[in-house]
Amino acid sequence: METFRYFAYGSNMHTARLRARTPSAVALGTGYVEGHRLTFNKVSIDGSGKCDMESTNNATDRVWGVVFEISCDEEATLDTAEGLGHGYRKDTDVKVVMPTETFELTAYVATNKNVSLLPYHWYKAFVVEGAEDAEHRLPDEYIADLRSRASQEDPDLERRTRNQSLLQNNKSS
Repeated sequence: METFRYFAYGSNMHTARLRARTPSAVALGTGYVEGHRLTFNKVSIDGSGKCDMESTNNATDRVWGVVFEISCDEEATLDTAEGLGHGYRKDTDVKVVMPTETFELTAYVATNKNVSLLPYHWYKAFVVEGAEDAEHRLPDEYIADLRSRASQEDPDLERRTRNQSLLQNNKSS
């Protein structure tokens, strides 16, 4: 089976969420991208802000995330879930620093941004829970920063309930 390596830094760090989209996904470890900062300014079709890995050109800025290996057969599904061509582009040469090596991996980067947007509470929860996951816990300071980010209630009750249910199901598993 041919695979590719993907750097998840937003809600797809939540392994159950990513595996619902790409069942073959296997976490290989954590890493970071230098010279970038995490924002929630990607314009989403639901009216909220989603994660972006914004370039700062400051080497001390870092976006942490999880490196997954995924079957190439599921790449198109991930492209669709990420909104490729609809607010995200796919970069295949993102330099991710891992404990023993630096790799060039695939990541999705926002092309349609609005700094006034906020993520929905449930979306932020996917990001925070993915960062806290025992399988690939990110640094405590980074998690604290994620928790401190502002978010808003999703006005769509059905979407809010569906996503909160996914979060709850993961906690009870």
